Amino acid sequence: MTVDDFVTVLSVNPNTGIRVNLPDGSFVPAHFHVTEVGRVQKDFIDCGGTVRNSITCVLQVWIANDVDHRLDTTKLSKIIEKGTDLFGSMNVPIEIEYDNGLVSQYPLLETKVTPECVFLILGKKHTDCLAQDRCGVSLNVLADCSGSDCC
Repeated sequence: MTVDDFVTVLSVNPNTGIRVNLPDGSFVPAHFHVTEVGRVQKDFIDCGGTVRNSITCVLQVWIANDVDHRLDTTKLSKIIEKGTDLFGSMNVPIEIEYDNGLVSQYPLLETKVTPECVFLILGKKHTDCLAQDRCGVSLNVLADCSGSDCC
């Protein structure tokens, strides 16, 4: 989901509660804070020699001791608005950064809206070979690492 799409969902559902649904089906505690809106740019060369880059909006989610805190769509929209100057375009994907014993970033796949709540449905990130046609590694070889010849 892009920043633009997300801001639209927030604006058409003012003063609505927010729940963050992790990929394992559990939820971030409801009293979370969004402590950062960040523009993260990654410039890299893949194993085939192609120069690539990606830009992402990262919302850092943090859990405090104030269990009465509740962030709603209107407050979150204002927080994101403060960071919009960081982005050259609002057409960048959103990820949620969350520390649950290990800091992880999850792509925001979609939102589900109910009368009481906007659910943020998070997905998983995976590594991938972006130059499979050039680097000569077969996905079947990678999947079958049960033998002693694997690293």
